[in-house]
Amino acid sequence: MSKDSKQSADRGSAGKPDIPHRKNDELLKGIFKENFPDFLRFMYAEADQLFDFPKGITFLDKELLKIIPDRDRKSNTRIADLLVKVYLLDGAERWLLVHTEIEGGSDPNFSFRIFQYNYRILDRYQVPVETIAIFTGDDKQVRPGKYVYYGIKTSHHFNYLSYHILDHEEGELLAMDNIFAYIVLACRKALLEGKVPEEELAADRSTIARTLIDTQKYDKDRIISFLIFLKSFIFIRDNEINSIFDTYIYEVTGGTIDMGVLEIVKKQEREYGLAKGLEKGLEKGRIEERARAEQELARAEAERIAKERSFIRNMISQTDFSDQQIASIAETTVAVVEGVRAEIAKK
Repeated sequence: MSKDSKQSADRGSAGKPDIPHRKNDELLKGIFKENFPDFLRFMYAEADQLFDFPKGITFLDKELLKIIPDRDRKSNTRIADLLVKVYLLDGAERWLLVHTEIEGGSDPNFSFRIFQYNYRILDRYQVPVETIAIFTGDDKQVRPGKYVYYGIKTSHHFNYLSYHILDHEEGELLAMDNIFAYIVLACRKALLEGKVPEEELAADRSTIARTLIDTQKYDKDRIISFLIFLKSFIFIRDNEINSIFDTYIYEVTGGTIDMGVLEIVKKQEREYGLAKGLEKGLEKGRIEERARAEQELARAEAERIAKERSFIRNMISQTDFSDQQIASIAETTVAVVEGVRAEIAKK
């Protein structure tokens, strides 16, 4: 077991793991959007006989904000909500409200809240609403599927479709040939962070990736997007393990996906954000912000170089690739690879 993995497992056994904050809500919202037709096929066995997929899917973020305004939100608990317009094969328009309870929330008022959102949409927009609740917590999470109200002579029964990530066995999910099943499995594995060694999580992550790739159903862009989600959502600290994951992806795809693509995308996102911060500081003339942004850019570049060199060291020690091949895979120069190889030789 690596040092980082042992420390992670020790923290998990001692108490709450020291895991950096992740925007799980944003990650889930993004991956749901990218794979929404497959989500519908997962939730509705007869989806292809119900929905007119070629007619398109529209995400109604602005309309949703009017229904669930910021003042109704509780510290990031509902950012993963989606309001989506779809069409049925008979030409009818339907709106779908997809609500995701992130990691273990058990709100006693959940079913009333879902009923409230459903009614708000119907009242404001006068369109039929299908409501789907997705629960991503552990086996203790309460997951109601209906709201019932009884008065003296008045009663109300509101039923909605609900799904918990533990509703299927792991083997069932791997056999489903549906990318959303692999998203569900990633949610299950993310619950284990800090509770099991990172090597175990890494093996699970690689299994999910390999299963997706073996389906041969998805194009390169969909696969890359899913792998980025997978690497971010199943969080592993150990840089060596992450480099091995990149190498694994390169091998199982026969080189059709670059090994460093995950780190490259992360680097681009990080640099874009820092560049925007620098631009903002310049516009406002705030010298302090500019200096901080420049320091962050320098730190990010130093971090990139360190990760690149670590990746190259792993490639040198674990493969028989030439310096030219390693440079091509790592998207760097042969001189950099030769420098790393010289450092290894000195040791």
